[in-house]
Amino acid sequence: MKSIFRNLTMLFDYYELTMGNGYYEKQMQNKIAYFDVFYRENPEDGGFAIAAGLEQIVEYINNLHFDEDDIAYLRGKGCFSESFLEYLKTFRFTGDIYAVPEGTVIFPGEPILTVRAPAIEAQFVETYILMIINHQSLIATKAARITRAAKGRAVSEFGSRRAQGADAAILGARAAFIGGVSSTACAVADEVYGVPAGGTMAHSWVQMFDSEYEAFSAYCDIYPQNATLLIDTYNVLESGLPNAIRAFKEHGITKCAVRIDSGDIAYLSQKIRARLDEAGLPDCKIIASNSLDEYIIRGLLHQGAKVDAFGVGERLITAKTDPVFGGVYKLAAVEDAHGNIIPKIKLSENVGKITTPHFKNVYRLVGRDTGKAEADLITVFDEVIDDTKPLEIFDPENTWKTKTLENFVAVPLRVQVFKNGKQVYTLPTLAEIQKHCAKSLDGMWEEVKRFDNPHNYYVDLSKKLWDIKYTMIKEQRHKK
Repeated sequence: MKSIFRNLTMLFDYYELTMGNGYYEKQMQNKIAYFDVFYRENPEDGGFAIAAGLEQIVEYINNLHFDEDDIAYLRGKGCFSESFLEYLKTFRFTGDIYAVPEGTVIFPGEPILTVRAPAIEAQFVETYILMIINHQSLIATKAARITRAAKGRAVSEFGSRRAQGADAAILGARAAFIGGVSSTACAVADEVYGVPAGGTMAHSWVQMFDSEYEAFSAYCDIYPQNATLLIDTYNVLESGLPNAIRAFKEHGITKCAVRIDSGDIAYLSQKIRARLDEAGLPDCKIIASNSLDEYIIRGLLHQGAKVDAFGVGERLITAKTDPVFGGVYKLAAVEDAHGNIIPKIKLSENVGKITTPHFKNVYRLVGRDTGKAEADLITVFDEVIDDTKPLEIFDPENTWKTKTLENFVAVPLRVQVFKNGKQVYTLPTLAEIQKHCAKSLDGMWEEVKRFDNPHNYYVDLSKKLWDIKYTMIKEQRHKK
C-alpha cells in the first residue's frame, strides 16, 4: 500500500521542549515516568466510545527522530542548551507502551494507553498521541452510532470536502470504517488504508448534458455494472425518476440504484419505491444523502422511509454534533533510582479532574452465560483477578453502591505495543479492526448503546487501587 508517512517529530506543544530541556539540565532525562491517556465524558452524552488511531501512533513512534533542520530551528530559538541539542541528534523512543486495541469499546476514566519511558521521551509524544486518539476515536464513535441507527443498511462516508484538512479526511475515513461504515468517497483512503472507495456522479454530470435523460443514458452506457443515478438535479418525481427508469430499461439494467440528495427523503423514498416496483425494478436500490446523522436516519426509518443505503458526510467526518473527544495525557507514576514505582496524583476542586494514580491494568468483566460486559475494573498493575470466585465491585465515588459478580471472566483490555523502544505488537488489518469493533459492541448490553439516556456503564477501581488513590488525596490535602 502507498504510504503517506511524514516526519512529525516536531509536532508537539512548545512547552514539551522547554520541559525536555529542563529535565536534561537537571539530569532528570533518564527518570522513568508513566503517563496515562484517558477521557472524561462520552461524546454526545452517549454510553460508550470506540478506541481508534493506534496504527498511526505506532508508525509515529517507530520513526521518531530530529533531523538537521529541526536542530537548526531549535538552536535559533536561543533558549536550549547545546548539550540538549546534541542529545536530540540521536534521540529515539526507548520506552514501553500499553494500549487498548483499535475498535475496542471504551469508557471514561480508563487508561486506554499508557506510556512508560524516560521523562523527555514520555513528554515529547504527548501531543501527537492525543491528537490521533482524540480525532480517530471521535469519528469511529460517531460512525458506530450512525451505522447502528441505519439498522443494517449500508452507510458510506461522504465527508472529505467538509473535513478540516487532508489528514482529517483520510484518517477520518479510516476511523469511520472502524466504526462500521462500508465504504468511503475518499479515494486516497482506499489507496493508503484499504477503505473501499466508491462513487458515481454529481449534479454537474447531469448539467453537462443537454438533457437529464442523455446524462443518465450516457452513464448507464459507460457503467452498466454500477448504474447509480442522481435524480434530484431538477425534479425527483417529475423528471429524475422517470428518466432514470427509462435509461435503466433501455440498457437492460435491473441491478441499479437511484440517489436523492435533497427534499423530503421519507416521502420521496416511498414514492420512488412504489414507482420502481411498478416499473419492474424491485432490485433497484434507493440511496439517500444530505446532511444526515444518526438522529435524522433514525427519524427517517421511523417515518417509514424506503431507503436501502445512506451517504453521510459533514456530520460524520467532523462529528458535528459534538466535535471534541477530550482525551487527556496525565502523569500517573514515576520510578525511583531502585526501580520502585511511585504513584503520582493530580488534585482538583473539580472531582472529575482528580486523576487515578499508579501503573494500572484494565479488565472487562464479562458474564460467562450472557457474553455481555457487566463492568470494567481498573487495578494496580501487579494485581491478579481470580474469576473462579465471586468478586465484589463498588462505585469509586459512591462506595456504598456494590455488586457481587459470579460466573464471569476477567478479560484484560490492553496489550503491550512497545517494549524498550521496539514494537512487539503485530498490527491487525483494518478489516480485522472493524470486525473486532463489531464484536466489542455486540458484547455490550443494548441499554449501554441506546442514544437517549444510556445506562451508566460502571468503571470501578479495585480495593487496592481505591485505597492508594484516597490515601494520596488525604495526604496531599494535609500538605502545606
